[in-house]
Amino acid sequence: MFSKSACITRRDFLVTTAAAAAVMARPGWAANLHRFEHGNFDVTVLSDGFLTLPADVLLPDASVEERKPILAALGGDMSGAPVQANVPLIRYGKDLILIDNGAGANFQDSAGRLAGNLKAAGVTPESITKIVFTHVHPDHSGATVTAEGKLLYPNAQYYVSQAEWDFWTDKDFETRRPAALHGFAKGAQRDLFAVEGQLTQVRAGDEIVPGMSVVDTPGHTPGHISVELAGRDNLLITGDACTNDVIFFAHPQWHFGFDTDGELALKHRRILLDRAATEKLKLLGYHWTYPGVGYAERTGDAYRFVAG
Repeated sequence: MFSKSACITRRDFLVTTAAAAAVMARPGWAANLHRFEHGNFDVTVLSDGFLTLPADVLLPDASVEERKPILAALGGDMSGAPVQANVPLIRYGKDLILIDNGAGANFQDSAGRLAGNLKAAGVTPESITKIVFTHVHPDHSGATVTAEGKLLYPNAQYYVSQAEWDFWTDKDFETRRPAALHGFAKGAQRDLFAVEGQLTQVRAGDEIVPGMSVVDTPGHTPGHISVELAGRDNLLITGDACTNDVIFFAHPQWHFGFDTDGELALKHRRILLDRAATEKLKLLGYHWTYPGVGYAERTGDAYRFVAG
């Protein structure tokens, strides 16, 4: 279930480099990307491209008839569908902060577009000061190291949850964990050990910068975190705690095939969506329809995603 080879590649129709052609008055921001201010933060959503996932990973609990309209809505077919990869670039004072850094060359060929889109927006890799990993699956941390073995973002301070570090760097991982996770562990170790000297391990409630705090959302991985930004309708950057807007708002009880602990992931997805609907939190999701920004509204026992 966790094999990367199970994923198929589609034509690259979600690359957004061209969207960054015009630069705003503030240096480094593109006029026609999704950009908004939130409290003391300036947020721009950049694309890392997209991934195509098999139907059995996206919708393992759904019947054939339930799958058909959902996969069609995602732009796929009965074999699978593409999901986008939205990376927030956040300016806070002199800091330029990425929440995850995308796949680089370590996942599907249709991903790994973040560096090019940053360049098109006038942002150099050297100017990134902080990178927060929601988790270290290859589509979220795979761009850490270049093919030449160098850090793509050499001046950044990196952040990951202590539980995520402990899980993936376990020296006995291969004897303790299922074989389906071994490839993921090798990638996670590559990325984490490469930045060990620039890495801060965090826990729930820790602040990355004032007003940017860590929220525990485990299940997708044991140390998965989300990132909350203070401001009107606090903004919660969810990573893969709710993997897709089209599927899991309407069906919060359904599993996702790449969750390490499926039941824990369901529990924290419910907590996240319930809190978002109750408190009217603004949300930003990684594999949601670009730009992945909006709100959760209750509808019976489920939710509706409202873009905003």
